[in-house]
Amino acid sequence: MALSLSSTTAITCSKLHENSSLEFNTSNTYRRSPNAVSVKCASTEPPAGGAGSAGRKSKLEIGSPIIVVEAPRMIKTAASVPCLRVNSGLVKPGDVGRIVSRKPKDVWAVRLSIGTYLIDGKYFKPLELELDS
Repeated sequence: MALSLSSTTAITCSKLHENSSLEFNTSNTYRRSPNAVSVKCASTEPPAGGAGSAGRKSKLEIGSPIIVVEAPRMIKTAASVPCLRVNSGLVKPGDVGRIVSRKPKDVWAVRLSIGTYLIDGKYFKPLELELDS
């Protein structure tokens, strides 16, 4: 005879998203696994824009023009064998480029006039182009 205990606890979490909830399912079975926990995070509202990104980052996509607002301390080339080095004035605030690809954790491959570099999203913003009619 196997003894099985199961409990479910729901916690409302406002730090992740509005109207989000975390659900903890714990199940203790005498013979199988003594401690098993699964976490489920669900939102009751639809994602904004479908991509889940918010604010200024929602405008970024491949081919978008960007402007560097702060020079990164370290820069990494976007070559097949990347090279990480100290930014000795190569990438400066005000430099303009285009997004080539998206990498994990808000890192973007940006083609500048001096080459293609991997730059964190906090160092640049989308360039607003004004078209004259």
